[in-house]
Amino acid sequence: MTAKHGVSHEPFYHYYAQASQTPRTRQRFEAIRASVLRVLAQNGGPQGVLEVADIGCGAGTQSLLWAELGHRVHGLDVNEPLLGLARKRAAAAGCAIDVQVGSAVKLPWADESMDVCLLIELLEHVADWEPCLAECQRVLKPGGILFLTTSNKLCPAQQEFDLPLYSWYPRPLKRHFERLAVTTRPELVNHAEFPAVNWFTYYGLRKALRAGNFRCFDRFDMMDLSAKGPGARTIVSLIRSVAVLRWFAHVATEGTTIAGIKGAGASQ
Repeated sequence: MTAKHGVSHEPFYHYYAQASQTPRTRQRFEAIRASVLRVLAQNGGPQGVLEVADIGCGAGTQSLLWAELGHRVHGLDVNEPLLGLARKRAAAAGCAIDVQVGSAVKLPWADESMDVCLLIELLEHVADWEPCLAECQRVLKPGGILFLTTSNKLCPAQQEFDLPLYSWYPRPLKRHFERLAVTTRPELVNHAEFPAVNWFTYYGLRKALRAGNFRCFDRFDMMDLSAKGPGARTIVSLIRSVAVLRWFAHVATEGTTIAGIKGAGASQ
């Protein structure tokens, strides 16, 4: 999914309402949930019923998946029409989810109140993204996990703009197409109110999170090798152990995925 901030244009609302319920979307969110739980278990994180913050929850598909397992879920978005849809879907599923309007740069929850913070395809749309990470750090308990997916400026493939090799465009050209997307060419970004304005790498986000006392893991660290064949296990093991291979693997991977475990005594 792409931009979820601001009141939707009607075409984007209908696009997102449909896209958020596809089997592919559900499968992707189930994989994210499995990765989060696996990283927590492997690193001595909290277990049992978790307090989960789904920031930029949109129509609530991911929130529902966590609620189905009995976790206490708190959804947040600035898009009221999509939040209304999330509430209806939660009620239909018999799930109690705390869904509210709010900003990713000023979270409404208390310090150290969450076990999990999810930022799925959100950070690229938040112009002032550093305070968003700082807020997640504030509300996470020590040992809690921040899991985010976002754009990858290393990889030429992307889904934010309907333009070839857009990740590699120079910044002035990106700004040109951002202006077009919110004026005369909204179809470039599936009619999203706020197109992507930030392009990240795993390495840049790792640096930012480490400064906040997070231990970081990329998609290759988080892979469950038990379900893979010998060839795949060998390839992933090489990527994990050889820095230059890891870098090339990120270049070949659409999107950036990173998880951070908050250390004890992390600064607020």
